[in-house]
Amino acid sequence: MSRTTSVIKLAKQLNRLKLERTQPLSTMLHSPIYSQDKEDTTKFSKNRTFDNPTSHFEIKNVGAAPQLQRQIGENVSRKDKISFLVSTLMDLPDSKKAVYSTLDAWVAWERNFPIGALKQALLALEKEQQWHRMIQVIKWMLSKGQGTTQATYGQLIQALDMDHRVEEAHEIWKKKLAFDLHSVPWKLCKLMISVYYRNNMLEDLVKLFKGLEAFDRKPPEKSIVKKVADAYELLGLNEEKERILEKYKDLFVEFSNGKFKKNSPTHSPKKRKSSQKQ
Repeated sequence: MSRTTSVIKLAKQLNRLKLERTQPLSTMLHSPIYSQDKEDTTKFSKNRTFDNPTSHFEIKNVGAAPQLQRQIGENVSRKDKISFLVSTLMDLPDSKKAVYSTLDAWVAWERNFPIGALKQALLALEKEQQWHRMIQVIKWMLSKGQGTTQATYGQLIQALDMDHRVEEAHEIWKKKLAFDLHSVPWKLCKLMISVYYRNNMLEDLVKLFKGLEAFDRKPPEKSIVKKVADAYELLGLNEEKERILEKYKDLFVEFSNGKFKKNSPTHSPKKRKSSQKQ
């Protein structure tokens, strides 16, 4: 089947959403027409490229394609497009080619790269804990030169960790974020410290924390200090453990009922191993 035929079939499928919006999504997804269209969609070529967020997608010698593109924009809501994409992605086989082809077909009629819609789709996949599919979508997006932000790389690291691919998450951190420790958000630093902590990569954890300290960056939460203190203790570096607990002791002081209350900064690393295993 030609690339043009695949695009037109998927276009018709989306146009049909406007007529079927009153039907349950599960009923629509199991219809014979939907199943056939989805099968054809996975054969769609992945030659679509977007050089920048304002680039335009063009189809040559298609005839009715521009009209279809306009009709889709007018007749299918953004919410329906995202729901359609998420449902389709979740039903696809575990095939990079199938996922990439589906995503290529989905954006084929868009004038601009739909980065906002894809972010919403990723949030929906995250809610369903579809970590492997999230990784595929993010990598496809990055392959198009889109979404190359710290937040996107943070999503990718989290998904890789939850998909039990911690070494790959570590490599993404080193290549895309670790070189900028003086300004990378604490939210991402906390994420990576948690990844190292959960996977017993203690030397990488303390190395990261020391790098942050070198830029005089103070951890915003006591949970971070607790993880680092545990790591030092498990590595047999008790002096370093005591040093950071003393240095950041103000994080363990809370104000309650008009009085200051000091919380204990210590807890057993052994309990962590048994309780945080995932």
